[in-house]
This record gives sequence, C-alpha cells and structure tokens, in this order.
Amino acid sequence: MKKIIHNRFFLVILVLVFTLNFNACTDELDKTPLNTTTSDRQFSSVDGYKQGLVSVYSNLAYSTFLRFYWSMQEYSTDMAVSTWNDGGDGIYHELAWSADSPAIANVYNATINMITLCNNFIKEASPENISDRGFSAAEANQIKQFEAEARYLRAYCFWILMDAYGNPPFPTEQTLGTTPPSQIQRADLFVFLEEELINIEPLLADARSNEWGRPDKAAAWALLARMYLNAEVYIGQERYTDAITYSSKVIDAGYTLESKYEWLMLGDNHLNTNEFIFTINYDNTNQTWYGTNFLALGPAGVPGSINGMSSSWNAFRFTQQIPALFPTSNTSIDKRAMFYTNGQSLEVNSVTTSTDGYSAYKYRNKNRDGLPIEQNNNFGNLSDIDFPVFRLAEIYFIYAEAVLRGGTGGSTGTALNYINRIRGRAYADNPSSAAGNISISDLTLDFILDERARELYWEAHRRTDLIRFNKFTTGDYLWAWKGNVEAGTAVDDKYNLFPIPTADLLANPNLEQIDGF
Repeated sequence: MKKIIHNRFFLVILVLVFTLNFNACTDELDKTPLNTTTSDRQFSSVDGYKQGLVSVYSNLAYSTFLRFYWSMQEYSTDMAVSTWNDGGDGIYHELAWSADSPAIANVYNATINMITLCNNFIKEASPENISDRGFSAAEANQIKQFEAEARYLRAYCFWILMDAYGNPPFPTEQTLGTTPPSQIQRADLFVFLEEELINIEPLLADARSNEWGRPDKAAAWALLARMYLNAEVYIGQERYTDAITYSSKVIDAGYTLESKYEWLMLGDNHLNTNEFIFTINYDNTNQTWYGTNFLALGPAGVPGSINGMSSSWNAFRFTQQIPALFPTSNTSIDKRAMFYTNGQSLEVNSVTTSTDGYSAYKYRNKNRDGLPIEQNNNFGNLSDIDFPVFRLAEIYFIYAEAVLRGGTGGSTGTALNYINRIRGRAYADNPSSAAGNISISDLTLDFILDERARELYWEAHRRTDLIRFNKFTTGDYLWAWKGNVEAGTAVDDKYNLFPIPTADLLANPNLEQIDGF
C-alpha cells in the first residue's frame, strides 16, 4: 500500500483509547476512557507503540484539521472567497472576527486535540514506562524514534497556534489529565519549539529514509526554516541567517523538483518523493470530507471529468487579484495557472455567488496518466491526494527571501538559480529550462511574494505570507472584499491574530485574551 499501513482493528481500539473530550482546558480530561484496552496492554510491544503512533497520524489526517486550517489561511486573504459559511468561515474574508466567532475555534480545537494525543503518546514513551515494560535497548531506541515523531507533530501544531493565536495554552505531557494548562507567550513558545526541534533531530530518521508521511530530519529542518523566516513577526527579531542555514540543510539532503507542476496534487502524488518533505496522507478507503476531498471537490464549477471526482461543491474561488499575477501572453504561458473559467467571471462582485471568481483544478484525483483513481469505498467519490505540509519549492523560496532580507551564509546567485528552477518547471516542465527565467535585477522581495502566490496557491500559506510582508491588514495591498468592502480596505492590525475562543477563556482561569479582543 502506498501509505502507512493501517491495521483497522488496532486503529479503532486506539481511537477509543485516545479520543478524550478534547476541550483540553476543562475537567473532561480527568475522565478515564471506558475502553478495556489499557495503556499497559496497548504499549506492551513495539508494534503496539507503532499502532499508537498510527492513531496520532490518523487524527491529523481524518479529523477536521486540514479543511479548517486551509480555510483560515486562504479565505482570510486574496487567495479564496467562500460560497458557503461552513463552520462560520464566511467571517474570514471580512477580517472582522471575534472571540465568539465559531470559525476561529475550529483550528484551535483541532490543534489542541492533536497536541493532547501527542502528549499521551509521549507520556507512554517516557523512560520510566519503557523501563517498567522491560524493553530491550534496541526496542527502546525504536520507541524513542516514535516518540520523536510525536514530538514533531506536537511542535507542528504548536507552530500553528503560535502563528495564528499568538499566546496559546501550553498543554504538555506533565499536565495531561491533571491541571488546566498554563498560557505561554509567543516569544517563549518560539524558544520552546526551536529547542524541541533541535533536540529531536538526532532521534528522527535520516532525511528521505522514513516511511511516506512520517517526519524525518528534513521535516524538522523545514519547520525550523519556516519559523526562522517568520521570526521577526513572532519574536521581533530577525533570524534570516538561520533560515538560510536550515533551508540549505533540506536542499543539501538531495531533494529535487518534480518535472511537472501538474503532478504535485494528483491522486498518485505519493510518487513525488523527490520534492515532498512531509505530507498528510489520504487514502480513499478511509477519507473524510475534511481532507483533500475538500480541495478536489471544493473549487467552483470544475466538472468530474477534470477533477476525477463527482463534479464540484462550488465552494471556493479566487479574487481577481490572483489571476492578475499570471502572464497572459500566448508566448509566455505559466503552466501553474490551472484556472477554470468556464461559466466563471473574473470579478468577485459577490462573495457568496459561486460563479464570481475563477477557480482552479490544481487538486485532481487522477493518476499521472490521466486516469481516475480506483475507488475502494462505498461513496465512489473520495480522494487519494496527499497534502504536502513541506515541499522543496517552499524551501527554495525561504532561502531566496532570507538572502534578500539580509541573512548571511547564502548568495543571490544561488537564490536566483533556485527561483529559476521553479520557473523552468512552470514554463517548460523542466526545472533546468531557461524558459521563464528572470534576471538578478528582477529578484526582489515583492517578486518573491508574487511568485510564492503563483507556486503555492491553495496550499495554506497565504495569510502567513501577507503578514510577514505587512500586507495583510494594512492598506499597502488591497483585494476584493478585504475588510468587507468591495474594493478592499485596511483593517485593525489586531486581525493579524485570532483571539482565544471565549469557551476556553471561561473554562481555563490560566488564560488571558490577546490585546484588542
């Protein structure tokens, strides 16, 4: 099978064991699971630990997480408008949320749930438990790698909380099921994540050697590089030299760009081992409506003959500002502009009118040969597309932007080469091609921002990018319906963050609301 093998019997048991009521700041965490499979029985073997790790990965993939996180990152920007108000996500494009807005609690709760699962696994993998359960040294080392992977997933979720909510609760394995977690300040969480990722690096598998969908050293380097690129936002200090150092570690691990952009988001994109660094895995045997099903079915108007699914949910489209970033010359075609325009107008005159705004067929549940993916489910309409959390093109962008922002240890020549490799693929299905290449004078920060939009659209980067460039809330860049004004308007800078949901503030006396909310 193409992904981590799921033993369904163990998976069902583990979901029952680990699925607490994950409003993580309430006394619900004190409750004992009713399932008779105890921790000592479950974690009595290395295989039991691996099955426990599977349950953590499964929660990342088959919970509500990806759909809600994508909505937060894209609907709040020029990258997408929402026809529907699923989970209250209509509030995002208005840039007018409050602590009582349902949408802001969706990502918050999903990440806290994931962190709680990780904390439970980390606790079960403690040196004391490993010793008490009589594992050999070799078995203990294998379990320590599993624990490092759980710590990585926890770090990834904490990064999302740091990026989106600023000063989130800080549940750890020590507070699991005992006391309400304390609140951690953004700068302190940055330090924790930096130290955590550096500490687990030696325990993770070597780059490109782990099972598909499991993090390795390169995944840790990639998350550090992304953090360092955004450090000025998070901690008020530039860390661009570190961004260059860690992006270079990933690049030097032997990754290369896939030759065709259209291959990136297909149903057989598990073949993209050259470019993908860490993925959330999906299989149509076990899919939900919250994973890449949403990304294949969601774009407005796209028929099933194109997306490999059952037509379209007519859910999301671009604002007109995104298509404007792509060239229109017939002699200069950017193959990344996979826009669907049939029946769609360019201008978004109404956010909730499904035909206002182009959509795209970037996510397609087909093989590279163009044939639909075989369905192994009763719906006959579920996605096999894996979601890349990190891929090489982003790492190239991190390197180039960090160089342009003054980081040391890199060069503009190398940065230009990386950008032109991305563009060579975009224009000629060949990273080595000179087609689409730019000159050193073209390589500016504004160009990087636009090129990231062209390359990484609908991959859940845009909000973070616009904040880093100080264009999210300000009047420096406007898009259709920004701030609920058709031509766009600046909004209060407080909307660079999301508030702590009111329900958690009421449940946990350790939490204080962020400024402005």
